[in-house]
Amino acid sequence: MPRLRVLAVVVVGLMVVAGCSSQTPDADNEILSSHNLVGMEATEIIEHLDRLDVQDRPAGLMASVRVDELQLSTGTEELSLDLPEDRFYLSFAPYMNQTHECYYHSLTTCLGELSNEDVQVTVTNEVGDVVVDEELTTFDNGFVGLWLPRDLQGTLRVSAEGGTGQVPVSTGTDDPTCLTTIQLT
Repeated sequence: MPRLRVLAVVVVGLMVVAGCSSQTPDADNEILSSHNLVGMEATEIIEHLDRLDVQDRPAGLMASVRVDELQLSTGTEELSLDLPEDRFYLSFAPYMNQTHECYYHSLTTCLGELSNEDVQVTVTNEVGDVVVDEELTTFDNGFVGLWLPRDLQGTLRVSAEGGTGQVPVSTGTDDPTCLTTIQLT
């Protein structure tokens, strides 16, 4: 079961009270319970939130995918859930005309240009072996999420009606979980 860290912060005047740590998910955790995420592993929470229609995304919840953890925050409470050591979640938003800069994917606020569009996705490693070759549909937020092997060096190629784009991709400890540089031309 993934490690869970809870940090509750209460500000009273100038005094800050912080603390509390746990190794297992807590069913009574306010963030999980108030957003119907109780019983889900970090990977399931990521997939659930990324696939939600934009209008159904939970207000007041920030969810950031980091290389090794999922960070959830409501402003008064923070929760970090460990991600699998052998997998890397890469969320990417192909675009035609407009994009935004991003490094760590926000499951509740990132928006891409091409929502609900069919795309052909191919990921190859540094020696040209195919890691992913699938026809997918961008989520309502304009992103596609892939679980890739850690420490991959390769190429991401995306094709859709109207164009194709290709960018280098890597899944190491210092790499972004959000990729918004794939222009389809």
